[in-house]
Amino acid sequence: MPAMLEPFREDVWTATRRAKFFGLETGTRMTVVRLSDGGLFVHSPVALDPETRDEVDALGEVRAVVAPSLFHHLFVGEWMAAYPKAYFGACPGLEWKRTDLAFTGVLGDQPHELWSRDLEQVYFSSRRENEVVFYDKRTRTMICADALLNLAVHDLASTRFVARMMGNVAPGIGHLERFMIRDRGLARRQADRILAWDIDRIVVAHGGLVERDGHEVMRHGYEWL
Repeated sequence: MPAMLEPFREDVWTATRRAKFFGLETGTRMTVVRLSDGGLFVHSPVALDPETRDEVDALGEVRAVVAPSLFHHLFVGEWMAAYPKAYFGACPGLEWKRTDLAFTGVLGDQPHELWSRDLEQVYFSSRRENEVVFYDKRTRTMICADALLNLAVHDLASTRFVARMMGNVAPGIGHLERFMIRDRGLARRQADRILAWDIDRIVVAHGGLVERDGHEVMRHGYEWL
């Protein structure tokens, strides 16, 4: 069993798990942010095994859980059962894809009052995943699911090989990334809104974490728009 929660920045933790997408091992990553009021904001939840739940509960009370992308929802039901009082937010369209889940609300450009003191967000609607990207103002950390793939540094050689075939040689670079954009003009405007953040580090769901120069990494990933 891998480590459950690993510190990334002060009051920011990640949990990395194995996961496959169309047969390719891409991995997936959850982010937990402790808000300034002590409550927890959970981004892209992974399976809630007993060990993970114990570690999460030791950090504080789960106040909000978000499924930020159309592809990051598989374990939300487990968290709903475990934390019925929490707010559960879905990216636009996911409430129709997962009608079996009783989401509290649909995410957009405006942060919910539960996390608005600490986090900002942009609805990256120009991407096919309908992703909502978040930014922790206190730690200058951008938190995303699919907006930046970084498989070139994956620990599996087979994944790194496929990443090279897809041109994914750096975060956000590659043929798949261009395919996922459905409106270049809108994507440029939304990427610029994200680039208005003073980004230091970036948590990505698939591949290596971005430990420094986050603003430049994001800029480079979308400079082709």
